[in-house]
Amino acid sequence: MNWRIRILLPTVQLNKIKIVSTINYDLKKIKALLFDVDGVLSANVIPMSTEGEPMRTVNIKDGYALHLAAKQGLLLGIITGGRTSAVRKRFLALGIPEEDIYMASSIKIHDYHDFRERHALSDEEILYMGDDIPDIEVMRECGLPCCPKDAANEVKSVSRYISHVEGGYGCGRDVVEQVLKTQGRWMVDDAFGW
Repeated sequence: MNWRIRILLPTVQLNKIKIVSTINYDLKKIKALLFDVDGVLSANVIPMSTEGEPMRTVNIKDGYALHLAAKQGLLLGIITGGRTSAVRKRFLALGIPEEDIYMASSIKIHDYHDFRERHALSDEEILYMGDDIPDIEVMRECGLPCCPKDAANEVKSVSRYISHVEGGYGCGRDVVEQVLKTQGRWMVDDAFGW
C-alpha cells in the first residue's frame, strides 16, 4: 500500500500574529536589556581548566537572540563579576559594545548607574536579568527585574518576571524574544542571518 498523508496547515503572515507576552509589563517601554552572566547566560556549574580558569557554557539560542536585539537597535549590556577574556570576546562578537560590558563588577549598582546615565535612560526603560544576591540592588532599581527559573529565592522575591527556563539554558532568549515580539522586531527581514 502506498499511503499519502496530506496535512493542511494554515498560512499566517507574521505581521498579523497577535503577540501575547507572559511578562506583566509594558515591553514597548524597554530600550535596554542588561544581563548578569554566571547563572543567567551561562549555567550555574562552571568547569575549571587545569590552570584554574573558569570555563563557561553558552546557549546558542541566547546568543542568537542577543545578536538580533543588537541588530534591531536595542541597547544591550553585561554586568558580571567574571574576569575572563572569553566572556568579553563572546559578547563583543554578538554586537554588545565594549563600553557596555562591565567585567569584574564587585558592586553592580555602580555599573548599572554608569550604563543608565551614559545612555540617558530612565529605570523604566531597562530590563535586567540576574540570578543571585549581587544582582538584587540593580533589580530593585530597574524597571523590569527578571530572573531565571533556578535563581536564588531572594532574587525571585524582587523579580517581576521569573522565566520558565533555567540560567544558561535559554532564559536570555525567553526575555529577549518577548521584548522583540512585543515591539514588532522579531522575525523581520534581517532576522534570517548573522
